[in-house]
Amino acid sequence: MKKKFPPAISILIAMVLGIIIGYMIFVQFPDKKSAAQVAGYISIMSDVFLRLIKMLIGPLVFSTLVVGVAHMGDAASVGRVFAKALGWFVTASLVSLVVGLILANVLQPGHNLGLPLPDIGASANLATSKFTLKDFVAHMVPKSFAEAMANNEILQIVVFSMFFGVALASLGEKAKTLVAAIDELSHAMLKITGYVMKLAPLAVLAAMAATVATNGLEILLRFAVFMGDFYLGLILLWSLLILAGFIVLGPRVFKLLVLIKEAFLLSFATASSEAAYPKILDALDRFGVKRKISSFVMPMGYSFNLDGSMMYCTFATLFIAQAYNIELPLGTQITMLLILMMTSKGMAGVPRASLVVIAATLNQFNIPEAGLLLILGVDTFLDMGRSATNAVGNSIATAAVAKWEGELLPPTEADAREREIETALASQPVPA
Repeated sequence: MKKKFPPAISILIAMVLGIIIGYMIFVQFPDKKSAAQVAGYISIMSDVFLRLIKMLIGPLVFSTLVVGVAHMGDAASVGRVFAKALGWFVTASLVSLVVGLILANVLQPGHNLGLPLPDIGASANLATSKFTLKDFVAHMVPKSFAEAMANNEILQIVVFSMFFGVALASLGEKAKTLVAAIDELSHAMLKITGYVMKLAPLAVLAAMAATVATNGLEILLRFAVFMGDFYLGLILLWSLLILAGFIVLGPRVFKLLVLIKEAFLLSFATASSEAAYPKILDALDRFGVKRKISSFVMPMGYSFNLDGSMMYCTFATLFIAQAYNIELPLGTQITMLLILMMTSKGMAGVPRASLVVIAATLNQFNIPEAGLLLILGVDTFLDMGRSATNAVGNSIATAAVAKWEGELLPPTEADAREREIETALASQPVPA
């Protein structure tokens, strides 16, 4: 049998080729406007890929979550899993915010920047009124399930699916046919996802090429200290997440990291953690997490457990304050951290959401919003790290909750399940 080329290697090769092609375009078209036009055409492939993923997310979350909740059996089980997941998410978010705050204070990336600062009166043109606790709580509950699906509002879909799944569980045998039908829907959505994922290397190549063609690689040198400090923070955060996973899962956490490597690279290259969602579900299946847990905890994580984005919020806010020589006392920084802890929970699914949250925070603490213009040029490169970190955090959180619930298969059974998945994939006919 012909050996299959590892998808993770394909994505790595696509990333390297994308950087080379993008830099060639950047050199060939010195005019930024022309380079942006060429990049716009190149990014069509990555835009289509991300739109296809977004097309799948709503039905996939609904079908897998409803079946998972229905199989839990009762509202008490759902509440217990919800509480455990939320406990992990809140703790991880707090740790992420604290890591960003400590590193920004220790490394001082905004001092002696050596770059011209944007005029204090300049605006980044980002809406900042959406992120209040009141609006977030009201936004959690959908006015219409159809509207939530149409707008890909993951948190609203989760809320409706939980009610729907609990209702089906309470109906018992009466709902058996409907549960089976929704289960078939989830399998159909996963099948379509498999087809879409074959485009991943092309999408990665296009995304990297478009980013480098527009910004070049020189911009990375200008912001080398800021970006280096931020990625150092991400590495520290990864270490803490892995340590937490090791405490709960033991050495098996390293097996999980191997399984999610493709999802990690995909979310990094496309700067979208949504793109990795189907791949993480597949990796958790192979790891031995039962679907009724992964299909419940993962969608919640996309609203409550954006670890990389959380760290960036405190790090970037303090970076801007330092750039403008604004001293923030420790008490003010802690207040900022607590506000970010609440308001950032609505950031899922909003384009450049971290920037919007940061803009709202800057306004509250009288830090010039113009400072965002400093980091807009490199935000895509930073978003890659944030998205990949979100994928790692959600994967470990889901596996940990499964372990606590006794819904994680032992290593031997998980290995057997992985072999079954591989056999099933190998026996599938390739679509014409």
